[in-house]
Amino acid sequence: MAQDATHPLLAETEPGLDRTGIRRLLAIMAALRDPQTGCPWDIEQDFASIAPYTIEEAHEVADAVARQAWDELPSELGDLLLQVVFHAQMAEEAGMFDFADVVARISDKMIDRHPHIFGDESRDKSAAQQVRDWEAIKARERAAKAERGVLDGVALGLPALTRAIKLQNRAARVGFDWPGPADVLDKIAEETRELVEARDSRDHAHLTEEFGDLMFVMANLARHLDIDPEEALRLANAKFTRRFRFIEAALAAQGRSPEDSGLAEMDALWDKAKLAERG
Repeated sequence: MAQDATHPLLAETEPGLDRTGIRRLLAIMAALRDPQTGCPWDIEQDFASIAPYTIEEAHEVADAVARQAWDELPSELGDLLLQVVFHAQMAEEAGMFDFADVVARISDKMIDRHPHIFGDESRDKSAAQQVRDWEAIKARERAAKAERGVLDGVALGLPALTRAIKLQNRAARVGFDWPGPADVLDKIAEETRELVEARDSRDHAHLTEEFGDLMFVMANLARHLDIDPEEALRLANAKFTRRFRFIEAALAAQGRSPEDSGLAEMDALWDKAKLAERG
């Protein structure tokens, strides 16, 4: 459908609505949500329906960074910014808060959390000390919000693996932690045995529970080894993708596809891919 060139939001420049400014984006979002003239899809949305898109857009930003796709990053960041604007617009309609409140909150938080920059504390401190100070400030913020439990405030909407690390870090601060990696490895062996027992029981709910326990302990091992488990799994995914594409290419050179092959042949090609990577 052709655009209405007379619509003020399509103008290259409009008083108070610079085409590159945040005010124009806010106006666009308000127009999309207008009950009379807006987009039916946008009007139907609420916080719950938009939240999954917010998470997805954050992951797409991370993906662009991981691929060093710098030409794509402005667009991906724009998509993520739109999610913030969408939530703020719905909140404004409900009389809860608006975009200005969002900006004010994060600005105040950044100033409060950096007293060595915006306050009278010395900037002459290590990065590790800054992290400790940051955690102390966040602890005071949680106390002000009546979050008394050690695990309070760890967001439910985080990816499960990331949330596991955050929960474990919180517990470790009060001494609930294994002394070292060897103890975690012993626990992994125990959880693996329990997973095998659950498999043999053919109780799927129990099997799911034990699998979750094993993944949780694996995340804890990553923490003890100072490994980001999300990053480790991303690297493993990339490696799998790279090697499987080697298999596809090798078979395609013979005019064949994986469907025309068998596990033994593909496994042999996988080993060739490994050797090729090692140079």
